[in-house]
Amino acid sequence: MQFLAESLLELITQTATNLPPDVRAAMGIALETETPGTQSSQALNVIASNIDMAAEDESPICQDTGMPTFIVHTPVGVNQLVLKKAIREAVAEATRRGKLRPNSVDSLTGKNSGNNLGEGTPVIHFDQWEQDEIEVKLVLKGGGCENKNIQYSLPMELPHLGRADRNLEGVRKCILHAVWQAQGQGCAPGALGVCIGSDRAHGYDLAKMQLFRTLDDVNPVPELARLEADVMAEANRLGVGAMGFGGKTSLIGCKVTAANRLPASFFVSVAYECWAFRRLGVRLDAANGAITGWLYRDPERPVERMAKAEGFPLTGREIVLVPPITEEQVRALRVGDIVLISGDMYTGRDQVHAYLMRNNPPVNLHGAALYHCGPVMLKQGDEWVMKAGGPTTSIREEPYQAHVIGAYGVRAVIGKGGMGPKTLAALKEHGAVYLNGIGGAAQYYARTVKKVKDVHLLEQFGIPEAMWHLEVDRFMAIVTMDAHGNSLHKNVEEETGVALGQMQTA
Repeated sequence: MQFLAESLLELITQTATNLPPDVRAAMGIALETETPGTQSSQALNVIASNIDMAAEDESPICQDTGMPTFIVHTPVGVNQLVLKKAIREAVAEATRRGKLRPNSVDSLTGKNSGNNLGEGTPVIHFDQWEQDEIEVKLVLKGGGCENKNIQYSLPMELPHLGRADRNLEGVRKCILHAVWQAQGQGCAPGALGVCIGSDRAHGYDLAKMQLFRTLDDVNPVPELARLEADVMAEANRLGVGAMGFGGKTSLIGCKVTAANRLPASFFVSVAYECWAFRRLGVRLDAANGAITGWLYRDPERPVERMAKAEGFPLTGREIVLVPPITEEQVRALRVGDIVLISGDMYTGRDQVHAYLMRNNPPVNLHGAALYHCGPVMLKQGDEWVMKAGGPTTSIREEPYQAHVIGAYGVRAVIGKGGMGPKTLAALKEHGAVYLNGIGGAAQYYARTVKKVKDVHLLEQFGIPEAMWHLEVDRFMAIVTMDAHGNSLHKNVEEETGVALGQMQTA
């Protein structure tokens, strides 16, 4: 197995950095069909540029490389213990090289292992088959979209859709509700893997396995093929749009399977995947571990550029903010304004926010821009370098954000997916603003970071959760919650809820 380590490392690298052709094609259609000049269109332009940047630099498409999940098929007689050891070593090495973010956290102590190894991570599923080669498939599904997975137990009442019964019509309602409830928090446009039936645990597993189907395939079961097509058409009339900004494309794929169930149970399990749909696979020589073929991609085929233009087209109407930001500057902003931040910025996500509820910050946050981000960082000599750094889902900080704004004078909170009423009230009371970045655009935003000036709480929380002091240049974001009580997220949720209600019957 002299080539096994190299082959597995290449699989991880390509999965994290190079979006497969079927996903590229679906995102290309979304880009072409979206109304030009809209916020969704602007978001899709940034996404397209980010996809190109990641492939060119072999850097993570999104900073959240998720919990690596491997599906391994082996010929009878192949030592699976050797394969498991090799996979774990490849994951650790990919993490060391900055292809994966260290994401494995001890659930009891909160300690990050630093190498993506730990109890239950990475996830490896083994199965035997009667073929001569080894097959290894990998999916990297980030935490933002993982949090939007959802499971339904039928019959039940669904918001806007009414009763969902134990039939395909009830299943259709559940899937549409799954798209609606994700809004921008799952980095729309998304893709769904769905399992009808099974039990609670295995249903989720089977739903995630549907994400290994290509987006352009056709379900061999006629009833499920019709269901998938109907859901795609209806979901894209909802109006959730890219990043939840409102728009024409909310879903790029829907893949459904059915499994037998207990008479007392009827579960519909949904695995929500973001636009950064990272999954690839390889076939390996069972004797030496060399790659004999790729799944989902042809390495001989040149990778076509996604972006029609470079990044976000500037109009000259963007508002430049240089921290420390004043209350007067913030109160002059309105939902829909595009801002460019240049100067100092601090990251802070789950652990930092919980820390700030009982401790003073290690830096002066008065007038600061606080970025909900868990970056991929590498140390080069004495300097830290950001390898990937897009926004994380902000709603997780809803229990803390109002306090942090009021107590420490934060003027700009940056993240994705929006926040709730408690934060909206604090923005209005204290004179602050919520800025929505483009989720998953880790390379686009990493290139705005001119210098990593310092880091705080690193030993305590690990790389993703530390507070990083950045110097940025023209960091772009959109005002989606302003200091006057306005919220784009609230508006889109209400409008799409109305649209959802009009889909009560097929």
